[in-house]
Amino acid sequence: PAFPAASLGRGAPVPGRCAYFVERKKRFCKMIPAPGRRFCGEHGQQEEENDRKRIPCPLDPKHTVYEDQLQKHLQKCNSRAKPKPVYFVQDINAGLKDVAEIPEKEVPICSLSKEKLDNLIITLKKASTGLELHLKEQVLSHQALQEALNDPKNGESAFKHLKQQASILGNMEKLHLLGPGRCFVEFGAGRGKLSHWVDVALQNAENVQFLLVERATTRFKVDGKHKRRDSVFERLQVDIQHLCLNKVPILEKKKLPLVGIGKHLCGAATDLALRCLVESYTTCCDGESQEPAPKRSRTDKTEVASNNSADNESNKDDCKPVAGIVIALCCHHKCDWTHYVGREFFKSVGLGPVEFNYFQRMSSWATCGMRETTTKASTSDESEDQSNDMEEHEQTCSKTESGSDTLQGILTVEERKEIGHLCKLLIDHGRIEYLQQHGYKAALQYYTEPAVSLENVLLTAVPMEK
Repeated sequence: PAFPAASLGRGAPVPGRCAYFVERKKRFCKMIPAPGRRFCGEHGQQEEENDRKRIPCPLDPKHTVYEDQLQKHLQKCNSRAKPKPVYFVQDINAGLKDVAEIPEKEVPICSLSKEKLDNLIITLKKASTGLELHLKEQVLSHQALQEALNDPKNGESAFKHLKQQASILGNMEKLHLLGPGRCFVEFGAGRGKLSHWVDVALQNAENVQFLLVERATTRFKVDGKHKRRDSVFERLQVDIQHLCLNKVPILEKKKLPLVGIGKHLCGAATDLALRCLVESYTTCCDGESQEPAPKRSRTDKTEVASNNSADNESNKDDCKPVAGIVIALCCHHKCDWTHYVGREFFKSVGLGPVEFNYFQRMSSWATCGMRETTTKASTSDESEDQSNDMEEHEQTCSKTESGSDTLQGILTVEERKEIGHLCKLLIDHGRIEYLQQHGYKAALQYYTEPAVSLENVLLTAVPMEK
């Protein structure tokens, strides 16, 4: 209640502000009431002389509305359904819908018997036979970030983010992806920092376009500050699962080759982004609608060649292809079998959705083993970025396998860490094979040191040469 607030030692509200004490926040409401009122519209029901009834909004019960103004409110409520953008195509990148369902009652890994756990580990190691277990270290930098990297005002977290961004740009430059006449699509863009640095690196380049894909509204965006006439920043507020790049007006108009980028694109979002780039864009960019394109592709090429590089080359002739993909991977424990692009690879080594479900959760062990070194979260502005590495790792430890410590009698921390890395590698290799089957030369590499980020693997891909 608002009235006893002062008597309970809560002090007094700020003059000219609402007199309602918000128990959850332990302070008075900061909204400005109407002239002559003690309470704001949200807390007006607390005022004795106000006999109008407020009810929870049916669109979002977190806020209330006067009952006699409900219909008017529904027309302008921020929670109302908004019209879908032209590039929204329901589930276009979601993957197959007829896959086998994972059993609803999943047994927690910490509840597995030692025999069952041992069998899972044996299966994991067998499936990983022949894979490159030691990735190439390719920690690079770029001159566009040198001034920022040398800025003494940077805190530790900001410095780590800059080092990662510099290495991503360095890897892009090595693949000859930084150049004019390109459209850079940043998935999970958040504040847009990665696109910002790409733009700085291309300050003298002409005809550069940026599309920043983010499903949530974002604070502290940096893309709005760009004034250079030769580059255009556009935000696409849509889930990657429903994004058809072919229908984005600027791409329909300019037909620019794409470069897909992302810094710490969590779990399933990486698979959705790969499918968005490799399938829903390149297979339909020469057609009027979604359906005819695959048919046209099959008639142009034989059934045998439909999934190889020759088919990809035919698409190159029909439309501007994806020139490259550079994505810093993250949070494999958030992957999903339905969206996963490497299902065929898993099946080829005798694995299915059940094994994927276990390996996906066990992947969190790769970072949980170092939780003592990652307990300090960022306090700088970078904590508002699209990914806070430390927070992600803390979530991994606390949410995915909270009982993993009970495995200490079976597996040591180092053994869990090794198994976690193996799970990540297996999942990522499925992505590599998927890209290879679609005509791309794909690779995994360490792009930064573990001390900078525990999620330090970069996925890169460029079209195969003829």
